[in-house]
Amino acid sequence: MSRRASLALLNEIKACRVCADKLPHEPRPVLSFGPRARVALIGQAPGASVHKSGVPWDDPSGETLRDWMAIDRDRFYDPDVIAIVPMGFCFPGHGKSGDLPPRIECAPLWHERIFEQLDVDLTLLVGQYAQAQYLGDRRARTLTETVKNWRDFGSSVLPLPHPSPRNRPWLAKNPWFMKEVVPVLRRRLGRVGARG
Repeated sequence: MSRRASLALLNEIKACRVCADKLPHEPRPVLSFGPRARVALIGQAPGASVHKSGVPWDDPSGETLRDWMAIDRDRFYDPDVIAIVPMGFCFPGHGKSGDLPPRIECAPLWHERIFEQLDVDLTLLVGQYAQAQYLGDRRARTLTETVKNWRDFGSSVLPLPHPSPRNRPWLAKNPWFMKEVVPVLRRRLGRVGARG
């Protein structure tokens, strides 16, 4: 993808109003990608603070994720290093036990157009929605089992739990993740040149 084509597609997405009547606020798609990105980071959807700032992963979850990746903010936010393409581009609103699921319209409408123009070497699937979309029947019965079976998905895909502070109990219950998966994540990012 050329720089011009990348910017044109990004601007088209940022002007999207497909879900306007289903959101509790004005749409504000939050994502980032550039023509040379070699890592795709697919999460769920922006939270309320990211909706306000317009910066992906600009919250405590993002701090944890960058710590897992051992990457600084400059590299993380360089669109020619990491394509940040969530399942839903706009904050979906609050539900009874946290944020609502990502809107279902974004991925079918935009993901193929984005990824057909990128040459990604590593895809990070953060959370159950990204794993359901991109692993399909290959994912395990639970997110824990899917992440634990990370070897089953080859060297170009890595499933991760969501780094939300709400998941601290999960991390405490599953110490193997920090010992086993995080070092693999860092090595793979180094291999594709994402870590400075």
